[in-house]
Amino acid sequence: MANFINVILPIPLEKSFTYSVTEEEAALLKPGMRVAVPFGKSKIYTGVVQSVHKNPPEVYEAKEIHELLDEYPIVNETQLKHWEWIASYYMCTLGEVVRSALPSAFLLESETLVLRNTEYEIDENELLDDEFLVFEALQHQSILKVQEVSSIIDRKNVLPILQRLLEKKVIVLKEEVYDQYKPKLVRYVKLGAEHTSDEKLEELLNSLTRAPKQSQVVLSLFQLQGKSQNPIKVSELEKSSNSSKAVIKSLVDKGILEEYFIKTDRVNYDGEPDNSDTKNLNEYQETALLDIKASFAANKVTLLKGVTSSGKTEVYVKLIEECLEKGLQALYLLPEIALTTQLIGRLQEYFGEKIAIYHSKYNVQERVEVWQNVLQAKPKAQLVIGARSAMYLPFSKLGLVIVDEEHESSFKQFDPAPRYHARDAAIVLGHLHKANILLGSATPSVESYYNVQTGKYGYAEITRRYGNVLMPEMELVDIKEASRKRKMKGHFSERLFMEMEETLKEGAQIILFQNRRGFAPLMECLTCGHTPQCPNCDVSLTYHQYRNQLRCHYCGHHTALPEICFACGSPDLDTKGFGTEQIEKEVSALFPEAKVGRMDLDTTRGKHGYEKIITAFEQHELDILVGTQMITKGLDFRNVNLVGVMNADSLLNFPDYRAHERTYQLLTQVSGRAGRTKKRGRVIIQTYNPYHQILKQVTTSDYEGMYTEQLYEREQFKYPPVNRIIKVTFKHKNYNVLNEAADWFAGALRTNFGGTVLGPEYPPVARIRNQYLKHIVIKVQKAHSLAQTKANIRRIEKSFKAVAMYRSVRVIYNVDHI
Repeated sequence: MANFINVILPIPLEKSFTYSVTEEEAALLKPGMRVAVPFGKSKIYTGVVQSVHKNPPEVYEAKEIHELLDEYPIVNETQLKHWEWIASYYMCTLGEVVRSALPSAFLLESETLVLRNTEYEIDENELLDDEFLVFEALQHQSILKVQEVSSIIDRKNVLPILQRLLEKKVIVLKEEVYDQYKPKLVRYVKLGAEHTSDEKLEELLNSLTRAPKQSQVVLSLFQLQGKSQNPIKVSELEKSSNSSKAVIKSLVDKGILEEYFIKTDRVNYDGEPDNSDTKNLNEYQETALLDIKASFAANKVTLLKGVTSSGKTEVYVKLIEECLEKGLQALYLLPEIALTTQLIGRLQEYFGEKIAIYHSKYNVQERVEVWQNVLQAKPKAQLVIGARSAMYLPFSKLGLVIVDEEHESSFKQFDPAPRYHARDAAIVLGHLHKANILLGSATPSVESYYNVQTGKYGYAEITRRYGNVLMPEMELVDIKEASRKRKMKGHFSERLFMEMEETLKEGAQIILFQNRRGFAPLMECLTCGHTPQCPNCDVSLTYHQYRNQLRCHYCGHHTALPEICFACGSPDLDTKGFGTEQIEKEVSALFPEAKVGRMDLDTTRGKHGYEKIITAFEQHELDILVGTQMITKGLDFRNVNLVGVMNADSLLNFPDYRAHERTYQLLTQVSGRAGRTKKRGRVIIQTYNPYHQILKQVTTSDYEGMYTEQLYEREQFKYPPVNRIIKVTFKHKNYNVLNEAADWFAGALRTNFGGTVLGPEYPPVARIRNQYLKHIVIKVQKAHSLAQTKANIRRIEKSFKAVAMYRSVRVIYNVDHI
């Protein structure tokens, strides 16, 4: 009886594929192991085994697999179940989830590049004819693609030949999966075996009298060995003996020293955990902790609403401690990498090296290491902290899931698929593991608070700041009035300027929030009114002064700053609006003594970009920090007394049903960075409309008022949490084809769902990267089955794709669109 396996390929196809395997392979293979399989005419992909069975495929002849890549599963069964749920709920394919979830080092494709191996002498006589042809081609061309090798030897299946060349060490593959992850090896030295006895040692030191530097290295090695039992690193020996690598190398060459390598993890914690320093909880935190435990006992997802700086992290620490004591793993999700940077330092004081960190700023090698540590449930991966992708890790005994700042839109993935919401997906993951789930926020999302009100979630609250510090004093400044009375200094009102002056005199720090990066969002010709546009997107170019160029924030197109207007040739060009870069420049001019820093996407590109800025601000190397929404979330700065919001209206006037909720959350969060210790902080919000209801609710911290109002509006207009939303986006480079296709699809949807279909409509930016966009929004009532609705949409899509003209139109689904 033949054996077969179903394999999930990391490509956007609806079904898994069946391949035939031998009896021996079937005995070895388990779900979650990786195999290299042929797909299409000549491609090879790495796939994940979904199941092993004996049922041949009905429609096609099953191909044989190419090879086994793992000795044990790297994906466990719970993960596969979770990924299947993500694929089905967010209307994408399982292959897209696998591509998103697995570190890229685990996925080999036949786009691999073939290079000549220069480290070995090749005996040409040992090569077969077709092997020699490849070898000869590599003499003339340094890199070949698999397709090029195929045309050189005139054969379709070239992978067996490449495999033979690899075994003979003639070639190396650039993207080969087993080479992509290289363990980090650290070089250590010890004294050669023949010099360990006292007599031999004396002899050795006498022989080195004429080489004082080498003699110094040997003596330093002795001193280091006397101080500690640990192996001695080459770098350590070099430093303590004050010599160079060359001196140590010559001693190794002579056989006096022996070098050896030890594999170490790239991400390590140096230092001792200080468990004694776990803060005692105050009465409000204790009450919240008891409420949370009561909810957990009833198997409910729990929402912890604690005002900014109320000490939610200390409550989390207590829960994590209890979870780890039971020998279970804990997952702590954060919306921003900037937050992980600061939090890791605080949690390492409590948990030492039990912490593993996982986010996109880590390179492939580091991610593979964390993956393996979690898979093997190692002591150094008991608590995993990370951004949304950390949810994909192979947990085997998950006991607690914490989603901090659960209201954040950064938890939603927009591109590429799967377009999942990490908070919701983490709740499902917690349920699969029967783990406790805690959501935390000072300004919960309307959906989560609605779930509390309807009894679906448990609830706990902390109403006071830690140490009974007062909430910041908030003030709205009318910049329309200030501009009319000429009381503005650049973009700063007189009120904000005076407060900044006073704060700097006191030696305290300031945060300025402006939710736009760059210098200015528009450049305009004063003669004809022309504004430079991006050639690929329907959006004006943003001026970045530090690079002296205009940039598109959608596709990355950039051009040098024009001297004259492209339309009329006039040299009178001026900028409109302002971004973080312009605020930074103005602040430096107004307060030349102050040290100013900026934190936005442009300044945090490197791996340690966040860390450098946050550390500099914490250590008071900067007096003023200007930033986008990165600085609003959960960061804890002890010395900030003033927060300035440059323009609240840009948040309020956004064309989105969540704009008011988001404005409330952002302004409350950014104001929470002020006055976190003894002195009461101040927050100054500049606006053209100080009488706006939301701004009043922010200044009085009236969350209930905001929630009630927003819920009433959403009930009227059938938006979440009362209804569910599925957004369908159409993409095509031809404007007319896109219009016809979107109208056809919308017509079919209306026939099925009636008046709950909005659109098709162009978004504010209707063309990105030369592709036109159109949206349709479907509102699904709670009474209707969401699964049935999705099945109907899929059925309509099948008919849609059957129309030849529409086949090239890309259809993108976004479930629970934010």
